[in-house]
Amino acid sequence: MKLRTVAVPLVALGLVLSGCSSSNDLGPAGSGELGATNDINPMDPSLLKDGGNLRLALTHYPETFNPLHIDSDGELTNILSPVLPESTSVDKAGEPFIDHDYFTDIKLTSTNPQQVTYTINPKAVWSDGRPITWEDLKSQAEALSGKNKDFVVSANSGFDRVEKVERGVDDQQAILTYNKNYGDWSGQYGTLLPKEYTATPDAFNNGLRDGIAITAGPFLISSYDKGQNRVVLSRNPKWWGEKPRLDTITFSSLDISAWLQALQNNELDAISVSSIDDIKTAQNSKDRGIVLRRAPRNYWAQVTFNGGKGSILEDPVVRTAVAKAIDRQAIATAIQTGIVENPKPLNNHVFLHGQPGYQDNSAPVAFDPDAAAKLLDEAGWKLVGDVREKDGRKLEISDVMYQQDSWIQMAQIMQQNLQKIGVKLTIDPVPGQGLFTDHLQPGRFGISQFSWSGSAYPIGSIESIYSYSPDEIRQNMARIGSPELNAMIEEVTGELDPAKAIDLANEIDRKIFEEVHSIPLFQSAGNVAVRDNLANYGAFGLAQPNYIKAGFIK
Repeated sequence: MKLRTVAVPLVALGLVLSGCSSSNDLGPAGSGELGATNDINPMDPSLLKDGGNLRLALTHYPETFNPLHIDSDGELTNILSPVLPESTSVDKAGEPFIDHDYFTDIKLTSTNPQQVTYTINPKAVWSDGRPITWEDLKSQAEALSGKNKDFVVSANSGFDRVEKVERGVDDQQAILTYNKNYGDWSGQYGTLLPKEYTATPDAFNNGLRDGIAITAGPFLISSYDKGQNRVVLSRNPKWWGEKPRLDTITFSSLDISAWLQALQNNELDAISVSSIDDIKTAQNSKDRGIVLRRAPRNYWAQVTFNGGKGSILEDPVVRTAVAKAIDRQAIATAIQTGIVENPKPLNNHVFLHGQPGYQDNSAPVAFDPDAAAKLLDEAGWKLVGDVREKDGRKLEISDVMYQQDSWIQMAQIMQQNLQKIGVKLTIDPVPGQGLFTDHLQPGRFGISQFSWSGSAYPIGSIESIYSYSPDEIRQNMARIGSPELNAMIEEVTGELDPAKAIDLANEIDRKIFEEVHSIPLFQSAGNVAVRDNLANYGAFGLAQPNYIKAGFIK
């Protein structure tokens, strides 16, 4: 739940292709709507054990430990959340609030020019003992400003609008002055790195490849084992805030097909589950100390189109035809029947179901295979046997996704959809390690299925994902955009009135659908299987996990 929306290789996305089981024995299906709810077995931390190891799963070992670098993803964010400062956290209603462990105040102190004053908690120190100061904020702002292209950043997150960062009344206060307004100013520092890692491009790009030595949170990373695919967090002895209940948090990279068995074998403490079979198995494992927790979460699955030069989907007419041939409602129904009350596709790139501002803008890609076939006919793609051709080139598209049964099965539905209009979809599953760095970022795909994590600051993420510059891809792995869309994004990014910003964001969303940059599929139902003695941890919904309060019942 940082300011920056992050890509993740999967949501736990179970899939039932046909003949899905009755959900009556699963308990009430969730609504699928985000809301002010979570399911984490809340308990007063004083009632929990002092100590313990929380064992969690990853799909792959991190490519880097720099959360601001283009090679980072949502799984790295999960690892670093307990070890790095952040300006705000998020409650179960999805509302951000100042994280007072790090900042005593964040205030808009001027609008002409826009100025924001950050007051750092005077107790806050990095793990090497150095106080967190305004210089850390200044260094990060300069690194992410975009002025020096040698910093390989995933997103500017408003720092391209920061004119300067100055010392305030003392070293624990920073004053940001903007040269253009920035609407999501209150979440500017979703994650703060020490100045040692943002001072130079080399430190930023390469200094965190194998680990991060200087941190500042209730935990620090105490061991890295790439051979065993394991990262261990331990209590930070210099932590100034409330003492965490846990001694350690262990993240282990496992093939997702092994997660449930590892939980049953008491090798993990919490995993995402989604298919009806896995949910049933989890619910039938009470004798092994397992319970199921439910709260719709902020992950959403989608399909990104590669519109880069030379790609078979470079032509927007072909992209539109392919999008209109994909039955998103059928995918949502197949995947989530029995898991949510009313399975339905997500029809917005910016806002999630249940968030203020959500509306259906998906008309340009409405399911219509006859119209899709007509578009291809008019574009000169003629049916030769089972597959269309044009100028000697077959209309074949590679579909790259994380190697998980649910993603593969989803691709099979799209494959069947597209076959009906003469388009051949080749399913190309790859390991989580390298999915983004080896395939998506270099543009080695036709379409790709992966997930984005939503944000409490959804508008602040638009620019990095949907603005387009051929010289700087950042998170726009589709390589699709237009000067018109860039101008719209520039306007919404600087809008300080929340109501106006929502209206502008929906205009942008309609344009994204028209350009067929990507098509949303559905939101995660948020089912999490956990050990029954684990408290203050589970299905968080919109909330950000609080690792200080998580622990095991005495």
